[in-house]
Amino acid sequence: MKDKLTLFTKYLLDFMFYSGILVILTLPFSIRFYGNYNTYFRDNYYSLLVVFFLSGIFAVLIIYELRKMFRSVLNDDCFIRENVTSLEKMSTYSFFIAVIMACRLFIYITPAVLIIILVFVIAGLFSKVLAQVFDKAVSYKLENDLTI
Repeated sequence: MKDKLTLFTKYLLDFMFYSGILVILTLPFSIRFYGNYNTYFRDNYYSLLVVFFLSGIFAVLIIYELRKMFRSVLNDDCFIRENVTSLEKMSTYSFFIAVIMACRLFIYITPAVLIIILVFVIAGLFSKVLAQVFDKAVSYKLENDLTI
């Protein structure tokens, strides 16, 4: 049986994936509702809807790739080409979120948006480097498997 931390992480990723989809689907209602209390959301309803919808889609795609990778961890087979591909996709999705959030700067500049951009640029770079590390590890593993 897998340890508690591993199971907790699996269930957390599952929860984040399905709740992320739910949040994306309810964006039109939640932004309009919050617009009753915050004029910025009311005045920029359509712009915010597009920004949050697109960034939400890419965030859910990142979690989807993480779930795929986590399955390989549960199967004790981490160093596979599929994980390299997942890391590359996660890198691309992170950069897309950073660009989408940078577009939000034209609507309204806040420190939080700047931090989000920085976080996703770093996540994209980290995923890109990790993909290269995994690619080398997969190559070494395949070479070693052929030797045996």
